[in-house]
Amino acid sequence: MTAVTRRTFLCGIALIPALQFTTARAQTGVSPEEARAIAKEAYIYGFPMVDNYRIEHAYFVDTKNPEYKGPWNHLVNIARVYTPADTAIQSANSDTPYSFVGLDLRAEPMVLTVPPIEKDRYFSIQFIDAYTFNFAYIGSRATGNDGGSFLVAGPGWKGETPKGVKEVIRSETELVLAAYRTQLFNPDDLDNVKKIQSEYKAEPLSKFLDQAAPAAAPAIDFIKPLSPDDERTSPEFFNILNFVLQYCPTDPSETDLMARFAKIGVGAGKTIDISSPEMKTAIEQGMADAWADLGALRKQIDAGKITFGELFGTRQYLKNNYLYRMGAAVLGIYGNSKQEAMYPVYAIDADGKKLDGANKYTVHFEADKMPPVNAFWSLTMYDLPQSLLVANPINRYLLNLPMLPQFVKDADGGLTFYIQNETPGKDKEPNWLPAPKGPFVIAMRLYWPKEAALDGEWKQPPMKQSA
Repeated sequence: MTAVTRRTFLCGIALIPALQFTTARAQTGVSPEEARAIAKEAYIYGFPMVDNYRIEHAYFVDTKNPEYKGPWNHLVNIARVYTPADTAIQSANSDTPYSFVGLDLRAEPMVLTVPPIEKDRYFSIQFIDAYTFNFAYIGSRATGNDGGSFLVAGPGWKGETPKGVKEVIRSETELVLAAYRTQLFNPDDLDNVKKIQSEYKAEPLSKFLDQAAPAAAPAIDFIKPLSPDDERTSPEFFNILNFVLQYCPTDPSETDLMARFAKIGVGAGKTIDISSPEMKTAIEQGMADAWADLGALRKQIDAGKITFGELFGTRQYLKNNYLYRMGAAVLGIYGNSKQEAMYPVYAIDADGKKLDGANKYTVHFEADKMPPVNAFWSLTMYDLPQSLLVANPINRYLLNLPMLPQFVKDADGGLTFYIQNETPGKDKEPNWLPAPKGPFVIAMRLYWPKEAALDGEWKQPPMKQSA
Protein backbone atom coordinates (compact mmCIF):
# COMPACT_ATOMS: atom_id res chain seq x y z
CA MET A 1 0.00 0.00 0.00
CA THR A 2 0.79 1.74 -1.33
CA ALA A 3 2.47 5.94 -0.79
CA VAL A 4 -2.42 16.11 -0.47
CA THR A 5 -2.53 14.92 3.09
CA ARG A 6 -4.47 11.78 3.14
CA ARG A 7 -3.75 8.81 1.30
CA THR A 8 -3.82 8.17 -2.40
CA PHE A 9 -3.27 8.75 -6.02
CA LEU A 10 -5.59 10.16 -8.64
CA CYS A 11 -7.02 8.77 -11.73
CA GLY A 12 -5.83 11.18 -14.28
CA ILE A 13 -8.85 12.79 -15.60
CA ALA A 14 -9.13 15.38 -18.21
CA LEU A 15 -12.13 17.42 -17.86
CA ILE A 16 -14.24 20.46 -18.22
CA PRO A 17 -14.42 23.17 -15.55
CA ALA A 18 -17.40 22.96 -13.24
CA LEU A 19 -18.95 26.13 -14.63
CA GLN A 20 -19.00 24.61 -18.09
CA PHE A 21 -21.16 21.63 -17.16
CA THR A 22 -24.19 21.91 -19.42
CA THR A 23 -26.12 18.71 -18.78
CA ALA A 24 -29.50 19.34 -17.25
CA ARG A 25 -29.99 18.93 -13.53
CA ALA A 26 -31.46 15.78 -12.09
CA GLN A 27 -34.97 14.72 -12.87
CA THR A 28 -37.62 16.36 -10.74
CA GLY A 29 -39.81 14.37 -8.42
CA VAL A 30 -37.09 12.60 -6.42
CA SER A 31 -38.05 12.67 -2.76
CA PRO A 32 -35.47 13.65 -0.14
CA GLU A 33 -35.61 10.09 1.20
CA GLU A 34 -34.77 8.60 -2.19
CA ALA A 35 -32.12 11.25 -2.83
CA ARG A 36 -30.46 10.36 0.47
CA ALA A 37 -30.36 6.67 -0.43
CA ILE A 38 -28.97 7.38 -3.91
CA ALA A 39 -26.39 9.82 -2.55
CA LYS A 40 -25.15 7.15 -0.17
CA GLU A 41 -24.74 4.65 -2.99
CA ALA A 42 -23.09 7.18 -5.29
CA TYR A 43 -20.71 8.35 -2.58
CA ILE A 44 -19.56 4.82 -1.75
CA TYR A 45 -19.17 4.18 -5.47
CA GLY A 46 -17.31 7.39 -6.17
CA PHE A 47 -15.10 8.01 -3.16
CA PRO A 48 -12.08 6.09 -4.50
CA MET A 49 -12.35 7.92 -7.84
CA VAL A 50 -12.55 11.37 -6.26
CA ASP A 51 -9.73 10.72 -3.81
CA ASN A 52 -7.64 9.26 -6.64
CA TYR A 53 -8.28 12.45 -8.58
CA ARG A 54 -7.10 14.54 -5.64
CA ILE A 55 -3.80 12.70 -5.58
CA GLU A 56 -3.19 12.57 -9.29
CA HIS A 57 -3.91 16.28 -9.43
CA ALA A 58 -1.15 16.82 -6.89
CA TYR A 59 1.27 14.49 -8.65
CA PHE A 60 0.71 15.30 -12.33
CA VAL A 61 -1.25 18.56 -12.63
CA ASP A 62 -0.56 21.12 -9.91
CA THR A 63 3.04 22.20 -10.53
CA LYS A 64 3.00 24.30 -7.36
CA ASN A 65 2.05 21.39 -5.13
CA PRO A 66 5.01 20.10 -3.09
CA GLU A 67 3.95 16.57 -4.07
CA TYR A 68 4.14 17.31 -7.81
CA LYS A 69 6.10 14.66 -9.73
CA GLY A 70 5.85 15.60 -13.40
CA PRO A 71 3.48 15.85 -16.38
CA TRP A 72 1.31 13.07 -17.76
CA ASN A 73 3.08 10.34 -19.76
CA HIS A 74 6.39 11.30 -18.17
CA LEU A 75 8.08 8.67 -15.97
CA VAL A 76 9.29 10.02 -12.64
CA ASN A 77 11.70 8.10 -10.38
CA ILE A 78 11.82 8.66 -6.63
CA ALA A 79 15.34 7.56 -5.78
CA ARG A 80 14.63 7.08 -2.08
CA VAL A 81 12.10 5.42 0.19
CA TYR A 82 9.13 7.33 1.60
CA THR A 83 9.37 9.19 4.92
CA PRO A 84 6.93 11.13 7.13
CA ALA A 85 7.49 14.11 4.83
CA ASP A 86 5.53 12.31 2.09
CA THR A 87 1.87 12.96 2.79
CA ALA A 88 -0.03 12.45 -0.47
CA ILE A 89 -0.63 8.73 -0.11
CA GLN A 90 -1.90 7.24 3.08
CA SER A 91 -0.20 4.08 4.29
CA ALA A 92 2.61 4.40 1.74
CA ASN A 93 5.30 1.74 1.93
CA SER A 94 8.85 2.63 2.89
CA ASP A 95 10.47 -0.57 1.57
CA THR A 96 10.71 0.11 -2.12
CA PRO A 97 11.65 3.33 -3.91
CA TYR A 98 8.78 4.28 -6.19
CA SER A 99 8.59 5.36 -9.77
CA PHE A 100 5.37 6.79 -11.19
CA VAL A 101 3.84 7.58 -14.51
CA GLY A 102 0.36 8.96 -15.05
CA LEU A 103 -0.80 7.53 -18.38
CA ASP A 104 -3.10 9.57 -20.62
CA LEU A 105 -4.16 6.99 -23.21
CA ARG A 106 -6.61 9.10 -25.20
CA ALA A 107 -4.42 9.80 -28.25
CA GLU A 108 -2.47 6.55 -28.42
CA PRO A 109 -1.14 3.73 -26.24
CA MET A 110 2.01 4.02 -24.16
CA VAL A 111 4.84 1.48 -24.20
CA LEU A 112 6.61 0.72 -20.92
CA THR A 113 10.02 -0.91 -21.14
CA VAL A 114 11.85 -2.51 -18.19
CA PRO A 115 15.47 -3.71 -18.13
CA PRO A 116 16.59 -7.18 -17.06
CA ILE A 117 16.79 -7.19 -13.25
CA GLU A 118 18.73 -9.66 -11.08
CA LYS A 119 16.61 -12.62 -10.04
CA ASP A 120 16.68 -11.99 -6.30
CA ARG A 121 15.49 -8.37 -6.54
CA TYR A 122 11.72 -7.91 -6.42
CA PHE A 123 10.08 -5.29 -8.60
CA SER A 124 6.56 -4.62 -9.77
CA ILE A 125 4.53 -2.20 -11.87
CA GLN A 126 0.96 -1.93 -10.65
CA PHE A 127 -1.65 -0.57 -13.06
CA ILE A 128 -4.54 1.27 -11.40
CA ASP A 129 -7.41 2.63 -13.47
CA ALA A 130 -9.67 5.58 -12.70
CA TYR A 131 -12.02 3.31 -10.76
CA THR A 132 -8.97 2.27 -8.65
CA PHE A 133 -9.10 -1.33 -9.86
CA ASN A 134 -5.72 -3.07 -10.08
CA PHE A 135 -6.23 -4.30 -13.61
CA ALA A 136 -2.75 -5.58 -14.51
CA TYR A 137 0.83 -6.11 -13.33
CA ILE A 138 4.33 -6.26 -14.75
CA GLY A 139 7.05 -7.56 -12.44
CA SER A 140 8.87 -10.40 -10.73
CA ARG A 141 5.70 -12.37 -10.04
CA ALA A 142 3.63 -11.46 -13.08
CA THR A 143 6.13 -11.37 -15.96
CA GLY A 144 9.54 -12.24 -14.51
CA ASN A 145 12.80 -10.32 -14.29
CA ASP A 146 14.00 -10.75 -17.87
CA GLY A 147 12.85 -7.31 -19.01
CA GLY A 148 10.91 -6.31 -22.11
CA SER A 149 8.40 -3.85 -23.56
CA PHE A 150 4.69 -3.81 -22.69
CA LEU A 151 1.97 -1.79 -24.41
CA VAL A 152 -0.77 -0.13 -22.33
CA ALA A 153 -3.89 0.79 -24.32
CA GLY A 154 -7.05 2.72 -23.49
CA PRO A 155 -10.61 1.52 -24.12
CA GLY A 156 -10.77 2.88 -27.68
CA TRP A 157 -7.60 1.33 -29.14
CA LYS A 158 -8.17 -1.51 -31.63
CA GLY A 159 -4.64 -2.15 -32.93
CA GLU A 160 -2.63 -5.35 -33.16
CA THR A 161 0.34 -6.25 -30.98
CA PRO A 162 3.35 -4.39 -32.45
CA LYS A 163 6.66 -6.10 -33.11
CA GLY A 164 8.92 -5.92 -30.08
CA VAL A 165 6.05 -5.81 -27.59
CA LYS A 166 5.73 -8.74 -25.20
CA GLU A 167 2.16 -8.09 -24.10
CA VAL A 168 -0.76 -5.71 -24.65
CA ILE A 169 -2.38 -4.48 -21.43
CA ARG A 170 -5.84 -2.95 -21.83
CA SER A 171 -7.45 -0.40 -19.52
CA GLU A 172 -11.16 0.33 -19.31
CA THR A 173 -10.44 3.99 -18.47
CA GLU A 174 -8.47 6.56 -20.41
CA LEU A 175 -6.33 7.71 -17.52
CA VAL A 176 -4.22 5.25 -15.58
CA LEU A 177 -1.68 5.31 -12.79
CA ALA A 178 1.35 3.04 -13.11
CA ALA A 179 3.15 2.63 -9.77
CA TYR A 180 6.60 1.03 -9.82
CA ARG A 181 8.21 -0.58 -6.77
CA THR A 182 11.88 -1.56 -6.88
CA GLN A 183 13.26 -3.43 -3.88
CA LEU A 184 16.00 -1.77 -1.86
CA PHE A 185 18.08 -4.28 0.11
CA ASN A 186 19.79 -1.75 2.40
CA PRO A 187 20.88 1.91 2.33
CA ASP A 188 24.12 1.01 0.52
CA ASP A 189 22.04 -0.56 -2.27
CA LEU A 190 20.48 2.73 -3.38
CA ASP A 191 22.86 3.31 -6.30
CA ASN A 192 21.85 -0.07 -7.74
CA VAL A 193 18.19 0.90 -7.50
CA LYS A 194 18.92 4.24 -9.18
CA LYS A 195 20.58 2.42 -12.09
CA ILE A 196 17.54 0.20 -12.57
CA GLN A 197 15.19 3.18 -12.37
CA SER A 198 17.25 5.03 -14.99
CA GLU A 199 16.58 2.18 -17.42
CA TYR A 200 12.80 2.20 -17.00
CA LYS A 201 11.21 3.80 -20.07
CA ALA A 202 7.70 5.07 -20.86
CA GLU A 203 7.04 6.37 -24.37
CA PRO A 204 4.13 6.79 -26.81
CA LEU A 205 3.61 3.91 -29.23
CA SER A 206 4.46 6.15 -32.19
CA LYS A 207 7.85 6.95 -30.69
CA PHE A 208 8.49 3.29 -29.86
CA LEU A 209 7.78 2.41 -33.51
CA ASP A 210 9.60 5.49 -34.84
CA GLN A 211 6.46 6.65 -36.62
CA ALA A 212 4.62 9.95 -36.89
CA ALA A 213 2.53 10.74 -33.85
CA PRO A 214 -1.26 10.86 -34.17
CA ALA A 215 -3.21 14.04 -33.49
CA ALA A 216 -2.93 15.07 -29.86
CA ALA A 217 -5.93 14.65 -27.61
CA PRO A 218 -7.60 17.88 -26.48
CA ALA A 219 -5.88 19.52 -23.53
CA ILE A 220 -7.46 18.62 -20.23
CA ASP A 221 -8.80 21.52 -18.20
CA PHE A 222 -8.61 20.02 -14.73
CA ILE A 223 -10.91 21.27 -12.00
CA LYS A 224 -9.63 21.91 -8.50
CA PRO A 225 -9.89 18.88 -6.22
CA LEU A 226 -11.44 19.01 -2.78
CA SER A 227 -9.42 18.80 0.41
CA PRO A 228 -9.64 15.50 2.31
CA ASP A 229 -11.98 17.10 4.86
CA ASP A 230 -14.28 18.53 2.19
CA GLU A 231 -14.39 15.19 0.40
CA ARG A 232 -16.19 13.85 3.46
CA THR A 233 -18.93 16.46 3.69
CA SER A 234 -19.26 18.76 0.66
CA PRO A 235 -21.88 17.98 -2.03
CA GLU A 236 -19.35 19.39 -4.49
CA PHE A 237 -17.81 15.93 -4.17
CA PHE A 238 -20.34 14.69 -6.72
CA ASN A 239 -19.42 17.30 -9.30
CA ILE A 240 -15.82 16.14 -9.12
CA LEU A 241 -17.06 12.57 -9.53
CA ASN A 242 -19.05 13.72 -12.56
CA PHE A 243 -15.88 15.23 -13.97
CA VAL A 244 -13.93 12.00 -13.50
CA LEU A 245 -16.69 9.85 -14.99
CA GLN A 246 -16.26 11.55 -18.36
CA TYR A 247 -13.11 9.49 -18.84
CA CYS A 248 -14.56 6.25 -17.54
CA PRO A 249 -16.81 4.52 -20.09
CA THR A 250 -19.74 2.89 -18.31
CA ASP A 251 -19.25 -0.82 -17.72
CA PRO A 252 -22.29 -2.83 -18.87
CA SER A 253 -22.74 -4.12 -15.32
CA GLU A 254 -23.32 -0.55 -14.14
CA THR A 255 -25.80 0.74 -16.70
CA ASP A 256 -28.77 0.52 -14.31
CA LEU A 257 -26.70 1.96 -11.47
CA MET A 258 -25.81 5.02 -13.55
CA ALA A 259 -29.45 5.53 -14.46
CA ARG A 260 -30.29 5.56 -10.75
CA PHE A 261 -27.45 7.98 -9.95
CA ALA A 262 -28.67 10.31 -12.70
CA LYS A 263 -31.85 10.97 -10.71
CA ILE A 264 -29.86 13.28 -8.41
CA GLY A 265 -27.51 14.62 -11.07
CA VAL A 266 -24.63 12.15 -10.77
CA GLY A 267 -23.10 11.02 -14.06
CA ALA A 268 -20.53 12.03 -16.64
CA GLY A 269 -20.78 15.79 -17.17
CA LYS A 270 -23.85 16.26 -14.97
CA THR A 271 -24.35 18.62 -12.01
CA ILE A 272 -25.51 17.44 -8.60
CA ASP A 273 -29.02 18.56 -7.69
CA ILE A 274 -28.92 20.67 -4.53
CA SER A 275 -31.50 23.12 -5.79
CA SER A 276 -33.41 23.15 -2.51
CA PRO A 277 -32.35 23.10 1.14
CA GLU A 278 -34.17 19.79 1.53
CA MET A 279 -32.25 18.20 -1.33
CA LYS A 280 -28.91 19.57 -0.07
CA THR A 281 -29.60 18.15 3.38
CA ALA A 282 -30.58 14.80 1.89
CA ILE A 283 -27.35 14.62 -0.11
CA GLU A 284 -25.26 15.47 2.96
CA GLN A 285 -27.11 12.87 5.01
CA GLY A 286 -26.43 10.27 2.32
CA MET A 287 -22.72 11.05 2.51
CA ALA A 288 -22.79 10.61 6.30
CA ASP A 289 -24.63 7.31 5.86
CA ALA A 290 -21.82 6.09 3.60
CA TRP A 291 -19.25 6.81 6.28
CA ALA A 292 -21.37 4.93 8.81
CA ASP A 293 -21.29 1.88 6.54
CA LEU A 294 -17.53 2.29 6.17
CA GLY A 295 -17.22 2.38 9.98
CA ALA A 296 -19.05 -0.93 10.24
CA LEU A 297 -16.77 -2.44 7.60
CA ARG A 298 -13.70 -1.21 9.44
CA LYS A 299 -14.82 -2.95 12.62
CA GLN A 300 -15.00 -6.21 10.68
CA ILE A 301 -11.51 -5.62 9.30
CA ASP A 302 -10.09 -4.77 12.74
CA ALA A 303 -11.65 -7.96 14.11
CA GLY A 304 -10.07 -10.04 11.34
CA LYS A 305 -13.40 -11.04 9.80
CA ILE A 306 -12.47 -9.32 6.52
CA THR A 307 -8.88 -9.15 5.30
CA PHE A 308 -7.21 -6.41 3.31
CA GLY A 309 -6.72 -8.92 0.53
CA GLU A 310 -10.47 -8.91 -0.06
CA LEU A 311 -10.53 -5.14 -0.72
CA PHE A 312 -8.08 -4.81 -3.62
CA GLY A 313 -8.10 -6.29 -7.10
CA THR A 314 -9.72 -6.30 -10.49
CA ARG A 315 -13.33 -5.50 -11.28
CA GLN A 316 -13.92 -9.22 -11.79
CA TYR A 317 -12.43 -10.10 -8.41
CA LEU A 318 -14.33 -7.45 -6.44
CA LYS A 319 -17.59 -8.23 -8.23
CA ASN A 320 -18.68 -4.59 -7.95
CA ASN A 321 -18.45 -4.55 -4.16
CA TYR A 322 -18.26 -0.78 -3.92
CA LEU A 323 -18.02 -0.63 -0.12
CA TYR A 324 -14.91 -2.81 -0.27
CA ARG A 325 -13.49 -0.50 -2.93
CA MET A 326 -14.16 2.52 -0.72
CA GLY A 327 -12.60 0.74 2.25
CA ALA A 328 -9.49 0.06 0.20
CA ALA A 329 -9.20 3.74 -0.74
CA VAL A 330 -9.72 5.01 2.80
CA LEU A 331 -7.43 2.52 4.49
CA GLY A 332 -4.66 2.35 1.91
CA ILE A 333 -5.43 3.46 -1.58
CA TYR A 334 -3.32 1.80 -4.26
CA GLY A 335 -2.85 -1.29 -2.18
CA ASN A 336 -1.83 -4.34 -4.19
CA SER A 337 -3.97 -7.30 -5.11
CA LYS A 338 -3.32 -10.16 -2.69
CA GLN A 339 -1.39 -12.27 -5.21
CA GLU A 340 1.16 -9.44 -5.41
CA ALA A 341 1.17 -8.41 -1.77
CA MET A 342 -0.85 -9.14 1.34
CA TYR A 343 -1.44 -6.71 4.18
CA PRO A 344 -2.16 -8.36 7.52
CA VAL A 345 -2.92 -5.41 9.77
CA TYR A 346 -2.32 -4.92 13.46
CA ALA A 347 -5.11 -2.60 14.59
CA ILE A 348 -5.90 -4.27 17.94
CA ASP A 349 -3.87 -6.17 20.50
CA ALA A 350 -4.37 -9.75 21.68
CA ASP A 351 -7.08 -8.55 24.07
CA GLY A 352 -9.03 -6.79 21.33
CA LYS A 353 -8.02 -3.29 22.41
CA LYS A 354 -6.96 -0.63 19.89
CA LEU A 355 -3.25 0.05 19.70
CA ASP A 356 -1.98 3.19 21.42
CA GLY A 357 1.50 4.57 22.02
CA ALA A 358 0.65 5.08 25.68
CA ASN A 359 1.19 1.32 25.98
CA LYS A 360 4.05 -1.05 25.17
CA TYR A 361 3.67 -4.11 22.96
CA THR A 362 5.62 -7.11 21.69
CA VAL A 363 5.08 -9.44 18.77
CA HIS A 364 6.97 -12.74 18.58
CA PHE A 365 7.69 -14.70 15.40
CA GLU A 366 8.71 -18.31 15.96
CA ALA A 367 11.74 -19.42 13.98
CA ASP A 368 9.73 -21.83 11.82
CA LYS A 369 6.73 -19.51 11.42
CA MET A 370 8.20 -16.44 9.80
CA PRO A 371 6.02 -14.74 7.16
CA PRO A 372 5.96 -17.00 4.05
CA VAL A 373 7.03 -14.93 1.04
CA ASN A 374 8.79 -15.32 -2.29
CA ALA A 375 10.12 -11.75 -2.04
CA PHE A 376 10.14 -10.08 1.41
CA TRP A 377 7.99 -8.99 4.36
CA SER A 378 7.86 -5.82 6.44
CA LEU A 379 6.10 -4.24 9.44
CA THR A 380 5.41 -0.50 9.02
CA MET A 381 4.14 1.98 11.61
CA TYR A 382 1.39 4.54 10.82
CA ASP A 383 -0.23 7.12 13.06
CA LEU A 384 -3.98 7.56 13.28
CA PRO A 385 -6.16 9.00 11.95
CA GLN A 386 -3.81 10.23 9.20
CA SER A 387 -2.29 6.79 8.41
CA LEU A 388 1.07 8.41 7.68
CA LEU A 389 4.58 7.30 8.56
CA VAL A 390 5.68 8.24 12.08
CA ALA A 391 8.64 10.55 12.71
CA ASN A 392 10.93 9.28 15.47
CA PRO A 393 14.43 9.87 16.89
CA ILE A 394 16.06 6.96 15.04
CA ASN A 395 14.27 7.56 11.70
CA ARG A 396 13.03 3.98 11.63
CA TYR A 397 9.60 3.56 10.10
CA LEU A 398 9.56 -0.19 9.60
CA LEU A 399 11.15 -3.56 10.31
CA ASN A 400 11.65 -5.86 7.32
CA LEU A 401 13.32 -9.00 6.04
CA PRO A 402 16.37 -7.23 4.55
CA MET A 403 17.10 -5.96 8.10
CA LEU A 404 17.33 -9.53 9.42
CA PRO A 405 21.12 -9.44 10.02
CA GLN A 406 20.73 -6.56 12.49
CA PHE A 407 17.93 -8.12 14.56
CA VAL A 408 18.68 -9.81 17.89
CA LYS A 409 17.25 -13.33 17.85
CA ASP A 410 15.63 -15.06 20.81
CA ALA A 411 17.08 -18.19 22.36
CA ASP A 412 14.70 -20.31 20.28
CA GLY A 413 15.88 -18.66 17.06
CA GLY A 414 12.73 -16.59 16.71
CA LEU A 415 12.32 -12.83 16.75
CA THR A 416 10.61 -10.57 19.28
CA PHE A 417 9.86 -7.03 18.14
CA TYR A 418 9.22 -4.18 20.58
CA ILE A 419 6.47 -1.71 19.66
CA GLN A 420 6.47 1.40 21.86
CA ASN A 421 7.03 5.13 21.94
CA GLU A 422 10.27 5.17 23.92
CA THR A 423 13.34 2.99 23.45
CA PRO A 424 13.13 -0.45 25.08
CA GLY A 425 16.84 -0.18 25.95
CA LYS A 426 20.03 -0.40 23.93
CA ASP A 427 20.10 -4.20 24.00
CA LYS A 428 16.61 -4.40 22.48
CA GLU A 429 16.78 -1.33 20.25
CA PRO A 430 17.73 -3.30 17.09
CA ASN A 431 14.26 -4.90 17.32
CA TRP A 432 12.40 -1.67 18.16
CA LEU A 433 9.68 -0.17 15.97
CA PRO A 434 9.00 3.33 17.34
CA ALA A 435 5.35 4.23 17.89
CA PRO A 436 3.69 7.65 18.22
CA LYS A 437 2.38 8.77 21.58
CA GLY A 438 -1.21 8.23 20.51
CA PRO A 439 -3.26 5.79 18.40
CA PHE A 440 -1.53 3.85 15.65
CA VAL A 441 -1.84 0.91 13.31
CA ILE A 442 0.84 -1.39 11.91
CA ALA A 443 0.65 -2.79 8.39
CA MET A 444 2.47 -6.01 7.66
CA ARG A 445 3.33 -6.46 4.01
CA LEU A 446 4.00 -9.81 2.41
CA TYR A 447 5.40 -9.19 -1.06
CA TRP A 448 4.71 -12.03 -3.46
CA PRO A 449 3.19 -14.19 -0.72
CA LYS A 450 3.47 -17.96 -0.75
CA GLU A 451 0.46 -20.27 -0.78
CA ALA A 452 0.55 -20.73 3.00
CA ALA A 453 -0.26 -17.02 3.35
CA LEU A 454 -2.78 -16.92 0.50
CA ASP A 455 -4.81 -19.90 1.74
CA GLY A 456 -4.76 -18.81 5.37
CA GLU A 457 -2.59 -21.64 6.70
CA TRP A 458 -0.13 -19.08 8.08
CA LYS A 459 -1.49 -16.57 10.57
CA GLN A 460 0.24 -13.49 11.91
CA PRO A 461 1.18 -13.79 15.61
CA PRO A 462 -0.74 -11.55 18.04
CA MET A 463 0.41 -8.16 19.28
CA LYS A 464 0.62 -8.44 23.06
CA GLN A 465 0.65 -5.61 25.56
CA SER A 466 3.69 -5.75 27.82
CA ALA A 467 4.54 -4.20 31.16
